[in-house]
Amino acid sequence: MKIHEYQAKEILKKYDVAVPRGMMAASREEAEAAASELFRSGATGVVVKAQIHAGGRGKGGGVKLAKSVQEASEIADKILGMKLVTHQTGPEGRIVHRLLVEETLPIEKELYLGILVDRGEGKPVFMASAAGGMDIEQVAAERPEAILKQYIDPGMGLEPFQARKIAFSLGLKPQQINPAVKFLTGLYRAFLQTDASLVEINPFISCTDGRLFALDAKLTFDDNALFRHADLRELRDFSEEDALEVEASKYNLNYIKLDGSVGCMVNGAGLAMATMDIIKYAGGMPANFLDVGGSASADQVAHAFEILLSDKSVRAVLINIFGGILRVDMLATGVVEAARKTHIQLPVVLRLEGTNVEEGKRILMESGLNFTVAETMKDAADKVVAAARSAA
Repeated sequence: MKIHEYQAKEILKKYDVAVPRGMMAASREEAEAAASELFRSGATGVVVKAQIHAGGRGKGGGVKLAKSVQEASEIADKILGMKLVTHQTGPEGRIVHRLLVEETLPIEKELYLGILVDRGEGKPVFMASAAGGMDIEQVAAERPEAILKQYIDPGMGLEPFQARKIAFSLGLKPQQINPAVKFLTGLYRAFLQTDASLVEINPFISCTDGRLFALDAKLTFDDNALFRHADLRELRDFSEEDALEVEASKYNLNYIKLDGSVGCMVNGAGLAMATMDIIKYAGGMPANFLDVGGSASADQVAHAFEILLSDKSVRAVLINIFGGILRVDMLATGVVEAARKTHIQLPVVLRLEGTNVEEGKRILMESGLNFTVAETMKDAADKVVAAARSAA
């Protein structure tokens, strides 16, 4: 689960991670009041930042500096309601509903910090680079040696010597090392105690007066741990998520929207990946990743089918099921119910194997609906890609 920058900074403050003074605003009037408060308390300028779940906001025109309350008010009026397009939103962009109005700071250096779980090592890894700022992705691709990786033993946590090593690698001044250790330690505690899957500070800044701040902050949480964090669940912004992905989550379905025309429904993440690969091998493009799981009910299958058909880019559907806990006859019953309920007109190709497969095929064949049952994955992929092309 992702959250907004202003929400991430409120969390980080609880762990003694220094962030600039700022306030969230959902209207021009609130932005003007926030800017007025910041100027009144000593700010020499403010920055108005669009709040969407995507990076690259500055390059897209969603981050602007203001030298006065009036200028901040005018900028807020322009950014609120705009469709902000960045390299992470895609051409469809995101509508801006919230702003963060924040004090400007005397930046000396822009650095980078990040924490995530390295699944290969089975440990959290703290990443740091002196080459922080907007183009960190380019740095990672072209100069990977510029990024320090410090692996953390889960049983020990981030140790002081590791924090000092990171601080020195960033080229900080001697008098900044102890404050940096406190900053890094707080950042790791936030990562650990919120069950985050990613904490990213880009840029982490050093000011001309020696202070250190998280100028930007991104937190992403492990969905499987949210049952422990009722306060974090309340931060979810459904308007920033794909409507079909939100609908799928209501039924414990794993759905991710993609750009193709072949809708895919499978049981198991590995089978889903293989199915998408073989569709591309056959010359098509998957429209989604939809995993109903190994123990889905007929009702869940029916809802999954309805979600697939709600995607207007889908021209044909491939259902690829290996029946184990999810019996093939149960799947077939769910598919038939959903097909009748939605009055489907699209071609549907099924490849079925496993428990009660013959009974499942019988249910499909006797349904009176226009289903195509393939014998192999390749056969299914060829048929569904051809059907999608014919329906385009």
